[in-house]
Amino acid sequence: MNDDTGEMTLAFSLAAIERLDDPNAVFRDAESWSQSIGIVDDDTERIERVVAEYGLRQDFDMQDRDKWFALDEIAETASTQRHVYVGASDEEMRESTMFSWEYVHVSEAAEKAGWNVSDPRSGQSTVTRLLKTVRGLLESR
Repeated sequence: MNDDTGEMTLAFSLAAIERLDDPNAVFRDAESWSQSIGIVDDDTERIERVVAEYGLRQDFDMQDRDKWFALDEIAETASTQRHVYVGASDEEMRESTMFSWEYVHVSEAAEKAGWNVSDPRSGQSTVTRLLKTVRGLLESR
Protein backbone atom coordinates (compact mmCIF):
# COMPACT_ATOMS: atom_id res chain seq x y z
CA MET A 1 0.00 0.00 0.00
CA ASN A 2 2.84 2.39 -0.68
CA ASP A 3 1.59 5.57 -2.33
CA ASP A 4 4.38 8.13 -2.30
CA THR A 5 2.17 10.97 -3.50
CA GLY A 6 0.47 11.55 -0.14
CA GLU A 7 -2.77 11.96 -2.06
CA MET A 8 -4.73 9.36 -0.15
CA THR A 9 -7.34 9.49 2.57
CA LEU A 10 -6.94 6.29 4.59
CA ALA A 11 -9.51 4.99 7.07
CA PHE A 12 -9.49 1.81 9.15
CA SER A 13 -12.36 -0.08 10.73
CA LEU A 14 -12.07 -1.06 14.39
CA ALA A 15 -12.03 -4.72 13.32
CA ALA A 16 -9.04 -4.04 11.05
CA ILE A 17 -7.20 -2.22 13.85
CA GLU A 18 -7.77 -5.22 16.12
CA ARG A 19 -6.06 -7.47 13.57
CA LEU A 20 -2.90 -5.35 13.46
CA ASP A 21 -0.03 -6.42 15.71
CA ASP A 22 1.19 -2.83 16.12
CA PRO A 23 -1.41 -0.21 15.14
CA ASN A 24 0.92 2.63 16.09
CA ALA A 25 3.63 1.42 13.71
CA VAL A 26 1.04 0.99 10.95
CA PHE A 27 -0.21 4.56 11.39
CA ARG A 28 3.34 5.95 11.46
CA ASP A 29 4.06 4.11 8.21
CA ALA A 30 0.80 5.19 6.58
CA GLU A 31 1.33 8.84 7.58
CA SER A 32 4.23 9.00 5.13
CA TRP A 33 1.93 8.37 2.16
CA SER A 34 -1.51 9.47 3.38
CA GLN A 35 -2.81 12.98 3.70
CA SER A 36 -5.55 12.01 6.16
CA ILE A 37 -5.69 8.91 8.34
CA GLY A 38 -7.87 7.57 11.11
CA ILE A 39 -10.56 5.16 12.25
CA VAL A 40 -14.11 5.28 10.90
CA ASP A 41 -16.60 2.99 12.60
CA ASP A 42 -19.92 3.13 14.44
CA ASP A 43 -18.64 2.87 18.04
CA THR A 44 -17.25 6.38 18.59
CA GLU A 45 -16.45 5.78 22.26
CA ARG A 46 -14.41 2.72 21.38
CA ILE A 47 -12.63 4.68 18.64
CA GLU A 48 -11.62 7.27 21.24
CA ARG A 49 -10.31 4.54 23.57
CA VAL A 50 -8.32 2.83 20.81
CA VAL A 51 -6.87 6.13 19.58
CA ALA A 52 -5.80 7.03 23.14
CA GLU A 53 -4.52 3.53 23.94
CA TYR A 54 -2.19 3.36 20.92
CA GLY A 55 -1.52 7.07 20.47
CA LEU A 56 -2.98 7.01 16.96
CA ARG A 57 -3.52 9.96 14.70
CA GLN A 58 -7.25 10.56 14.20
CA ASP A 59 -8.00 13.05 11.43
CA PHE A 60 -11.71 12.18 11.30
CA ASP A 61 -14.09 13.80 13.76
CA MET A 62 -16.83 11.21 14.23
CA GLN A 63 -19.00 13.29 16.64
CA ASP A 64 -21.34 10.38 17.41
CA ARG A 65 -22.09 9.95 13.69
CA ASP A 66 -22.56 6.53 12.20
CA LYS A 67 -20.01 5.07 9.85
CA TRP A 68 -22.18 5.58 6.77
CA PHE A 69 -22.62 9.30 7.32
CA ALA A 70 -18.93 9.73 8.15
CA LEU A 71 -17.73 7.84 5.06
CA ASP A 72 -20.00 9.87 2.83
CA GLU A 73 -18.99 13.20 4.36
CA ILE A 74 -15.26 12.43 4.33
CA ALA A 75 -15.38 11.35 0.68
CA GLU A 76 -17.25 14.56 -0.22
CA THR A 77 -14.95 16.94 1.69
CA ALA A 78 -11.49 15.34 1.45
CA SER A 79 -9.19 16.97 -1.07
CA THR A 80 -7.50 13.70 -2.01
CA GLN A 81 -8.32 11.74 -5.13
CA ARG A 82 -8.13 8.33 -3.44
CA HIS A 83 -10.19 7.24 -0.44
CA VAL A 84 -9.17 3.83 0.89
CA TYR A 85 -11.01 1.97 3.65
CA VAL A 86 -9.14 -0.89 5.32
CA GLY A 87 -11.60 -3.33 6.81
CA ALA A 88 -11.98 -6.92 7.89
CA SER A 89 -15.33 -8.14 6.54
CA ASP A 90 -17.59 -8.36 3.52
CA GLU A 91 -20.07 -6.06 5.26
CA GLU A 92 -17.40 -3.37 5.65
CA MET A 93 -16.56 -3.78 1.97
CA ARG A 94 -20.20 -3.22 0.97
CA GLU A 95 -20.54 -0.19 3.25
CA SER A 96 -17.37 1.52 2.08
CA THR A 97 -17.79 0.88 -1.64
CA MET A 98 -21.35 2.19 -1.47
CA PHE A 99 -19.77 5.61 -0.77
CA SER A 100 -17.11 5.30 -3.50
CA TRP A 101 -14.26 4.27 -1.22
CA GLU A 102 -11.71 1.71 -2.38
CA TYR A 103 -11.91 -1.24 -0.04
CA VAL A 104 -8.84 -3.25 0.98
CA HIS A 105 -9.05 -6.15 3.39
CA VAL A 106 -6.64 -5.72 6.30
CA SER A 107 -4.71 -8.89 5.43
CA GLU A 108 -4.17 -7.70 1.85
CA ALA A 109 -3.17 -4.21 3.03
CA ALA A 110 -0.76 -5.73 5.54
CA GLU A 111 0.82 -7.95 2.92
CA LYS A 112 1.33 -5.05 0.49
CA ALA A 113 2.64 -2.66 3.16
CA GLY A 114 4.68 -5.13 5.22
CA TRP A 115 2.52 -4.83 8.34
CA ASN A 116 2.08 -7.71 10.76
CA VAL A 117 -1.39 -9.08 11.47
CA SER A 118 -2.67 -11.65 13.94
CA ASP A 119 -4.93 -14.61 13.41
CA PRO A 120 -8.39 -13.27 14.36
CA ARG A 121 -9.32 -16.58 15.99
CA SER A 122 -6.47 -16.43 18.47
CA GLY A 123 -6.28 -14.16 21.47
CA GLN A 124 -2.64 -13.53 20.67
CA SER A 125 -3.12 -10.05 19.24
CA THR A 126 -4.66 -8.73 22.45
CA VAL A 127 -2.02 -10.40 24.61
CA THR A 128 0.78 -9.29 22.29
CA ARG A 129 -0.43 -5.69 22.37
CA LEU A 130 -0.77 -5.74 26.14
CA LEU A 131 2.77 -7.06 26.50
CA LYS A 132 4.11 -4.43 24.08
CA THR A 133 2.36 -1.69 26.06
CA VAL A 134 3.75 -2.94 29.36
CA ARG A 135 7.25 -3.28 27.89
CA GLY A 136 7.01 0.23 26.48
CA LEU A 137 6.02 1.62 29.85
CA LEU A 138 8.85 -0.21 31.58
CA GLU A 139 11.41 0.90 29.00
CA SER A 140 10.36 4.54 29.28
CA ARG A 141 11.26 4.65 32.96
